[in-house]
Amino acid sequence: MKVIQRKFIDWKKTGRNLQLLREDNIELRRQVCGALKHDKGDCSGECAECRYEMDNHISRKELADVFGVSESVIFNWENGRTVVDYENLLFYSQITKIPLDGIVVFIK
Repeated sequence: MKVIQRKFIDWKKTGRNLQLLREDNIELRRQVCGALKHDKGDCSGECAECRYEMDNHISRKELADVFGVSESVIFNWENGRTVVDYENLLFYSQITKIPLDGIVVFIK
């Protein structure tokens, strides 16, 4: 029987990946834009026809509103100070259309 080595997550590097996604993932920006504008009745859901210009990146506050957490939680995730629970990692993966193993970094 082959022994399977247990993997451990490098939360600091994973947090850096989350920060990079916040700064430069169009799918995440679309989700945040839609979530924040849709509640105000300002979003048709058609990003290609959207009259709002999306910033180059979204703020921690905007992302926190979508995830239902505080801005400091996003800060702590991105700096590897606290771990991201599995449900939120899955949500990141779904929103950004990046598989979990493309977001999470494992210690070698």
